[in-house]
Formats: sequence, C-alpha cells, structure tokens
Amino acid sequence: MHRLPKLTSAPVLGGAFVVVTVLAATGPLRGLDHDLQAYWSRRYTPNWHDFLDAVPNAVAGQAVCLPVLAAVAIWLALRHRTWHPVLIALAAEAAFYAGIGGLKVLLARSSPAVGDGSFFSGGFFVHGSYGIAYPSGHAAEAVLIYGAAAYLLRTYAHPDSRMRTRTFWVVLLIAAGAVAVSFYLGFHWPTDLVGGLLAGGLLLRLLVNTDRALTARAQRRRGQTGLSVPRSSASTIR
Repeated sequence: MHRLPKLTSAPVLGGAFVVVTVLAATGPLRGLDHDLQAYWSRRYTPNWHDFLDAVPNAVAGQAVCLPVLAAVAIWLALRHRTWHPVLIALAAEAAFYAGIGGLKVLLARSSPAVGDGSFFSGGFFVHGSYGIAYPSGHAAEAVLIYGAAAYLLRTYAHPDSRMRTRTFWVVLLIAAGAVAVSFYLGFHWPTDLVGGLLAGGLLLRLLVNTDRALTARAQRRRGQTGLSVPRSSASTIR
C-alpha cells in the first residue's frame, strides 16, 4: 500500500478521468459499453430487482451516505470542540454537487434508458436525470463522501495502523459494491461507473490536499506568533 499515495494523486486521477472521458465520448469505448450494459437484474433475478435498488443501491446514495458523514462530523466536532469536521463535511458535499453535478450537466450523456450513450445529447433539460449519466453519482459519492468520513476519523480519532487499514478497506468495499450493484441493475453504462470512481477520488484528493495545506499554514502562523502548536494528525492520512 506504500504506492497508494502516488496512484491516488490528483494528477494521476485527473489524467485517468480525462482519458476515460475522451475514449467514452469519441467512440473507442462505446462498443464495450454496449456489449457490457444490460438490465441484468431484470433478466436473471427479477424478483430481487426492487430490493437491490432500494437497499444495496441506496448505500451510495445521498439518503444514506450524507447522514453517515454528518454523524461522523458532528460527533467529532462535539468531541474535539471544533467546527473543522463540519466544514470538511460541508466541503465534501459542495464538491459533490459542484464537481460531479457540474460534470454531469456539462457532459450531458444519455443513460441506457433514453439513448445510445452519446455525450452532449440533450442533457438534463431534455431527459431529466436520464440525460446526465456521466459520471455516475453513486460511484462518485461512494468514494468522495465515505472517503471524507474516513479522513475525518483518521484525522481526529487517532486510530492505530490496523484501524486505518480497515477504514481504507471499508471505503473500497462500499465503492466496489456501489459499482457492482449499479452495473447489475443496468442503470449506467460501464464507463459512467469508472468515471464516477475517478471523479470522486479526484475530488476527495483535492479536498484532503487543500485541508492539509490550510492546516499546515495555520500551524506555521501559530508557531510564528509563539502560540502552542498542536501536533497535526492529518499527516497520518496516506
């Protein structure tokens, strides 16, 4: 896992997102999208379709992930008597709506329910939520929102190395589950899901990097004024 910081750096994630987006928009991955996309749950497990949509698929939705992040942020804010965790949670949610929402509206990709996966093909104002399939919001939320909660826990709860590893695997499993369920339900083209993971990871990395930079700047200012500088736990996040 010592290579993880390099693999999840902003340039790597941003570059990968651009490559996937270009290949999905210009055609090289279009055939693969059509070959892999289908309403698999209705074909193989029709009796389970509604349950899969209402329960496992909801884990990465706003109705579940946002309360989880809010609960973690409020608990840590009360415990440590600081607004910082709440601000991080608000920043993560703002990044989701501005970043992921903005990309969805800008790229305007039709979902399998209304089109052939073309980009700039009507978008929200023509097809509503079916016209903004790329990147997948559920895939992005699984990484960004749960990742922000994990970052707060690792920053303020001072977990040992075993617990830090567990938080990583929890977020990874949630993201993998969100992609698998959404793919099985057939709601997205496969590249929507890959793009969502990359976009969510990029926004999370930018959020963490910005928070670390601001924390380091505040510590330097406190040191220059002679105030006591608390040991930063943010450096434990890798």
